Amino acid sequence: MTQQATSVHASITVEAPIERAFEVFTDGFGDWFPRQYNLMQSDIVERVFEPRAGGEVYDRGADGEECHWGRVLEYEPPNRVVLGWGISPQWQVEADPDRISEVDVRFIAESDERTRVELEHRHIDRHGDGWEQLLGALGGEGGWPGCLRGYAERIAA
Repeated sequence: MTQQATSVHASITVEAPIERAFEVFTDGFGDWFPRQYNLMQSDIVERVFEPRAGGEVYDRGADGEECHWGRVLEYEPPNRVVLGWGISPQWQVEADPDRISEVDVRFIAESDERTRVELEHRHIDRHGDGWEQLLGALGGEGGWPGCLRGYAERIAA
């Protein structure tokens, strides 16, 4: 019997001290997470990451609409942040807290100026029907691997 994977793993190494790597990932989330990933009708003018456990991750549209799609579950600067991912396989906000997956991001200093970022998006099966397609999307080129490359480009800029 084989167990089906319910997580996506991605990692990248950036040329930055651990504190900067953490800060760009969290405080700078709106600068590197792709704006085309938008659940609203209007363009995103601001992506907000509230830097504390219990904080929210949300987008603000040009028309003033807000789309609250994530929650900060754990906030441990500069080593770790865990987000509740509240986007369903149908690319809609998930209101049921039992159907939310988790994005666990760890920052590991390899030297004073180099940090490895390891991301695990886990419990994707909690999203219910269609979770396998969500798993594929999150693990594919347009998912976390591509997002982390955008993050690394932002650090290098």
